[in-house]
Amino acid sequence: MKQTPSQTVGPYFAYGLTPEQYLYDFRQLVGNQMVSPIEHSEAITITGKVFDGNGDVIPDAMIEIWQNDGENQLFGRFGTGTDAQNRFIFSTIKPTSLAGQAPYLSVIVFMRGQLIHSYTRIYFSDEAQLNAIDKVLNAVPADRKNTLIAEKQGEKVYEFNINMQGDNETVFFEI
Repeated sequence: MKQTPSQTVGPYFAYGLTPEQYLYDFRQLVGNQMVSPIEHSEAITITGKVFDGNGDVIPDAMIEIWQNDGENQLFGRFGTGTDAQNRFIFSTIKPTSLAGQAPYLSVIVFMRGQLIHSYTRIYFSDEAQLNAIDKVLNAVPADRKNTLIAEKQGEKVYEFNINMQGDNETVFFEI
């Protein structure tokens, strides 16, 4: 058998992967609430938008966030097409440092026109000491590190925008 080729994102992503978000009448396996803010006092919110090379918001991207800091193993998925501002929004717990690394979340971006999804990370602006010694973050050119850092916007809210192309293109990793 031959390998199945990659395929661009289509309407089947909303139908098959985030159906409740798009008001289909069946349950999805995972959503954007990785933890309940009501049940977890340490819960944070991560919000952001995905931009194309012209700086326009992409209204139909799908974002997955993976987290494994040895203590918490969490996974979330959210499409940008149902929020009035075309944002992704996640409730999770801020990861802890593991083996001297800065806390981070792994991110996968799926969107139309992409044959292969893109991988990046979210680091946190209030972890300057650990960010300064993180091996992966320090492998990124100094003038591009800011594209991987979520800015704290309140006590428990972080903003992280993803730029697919252009002057402020987010750093993506080959995996």
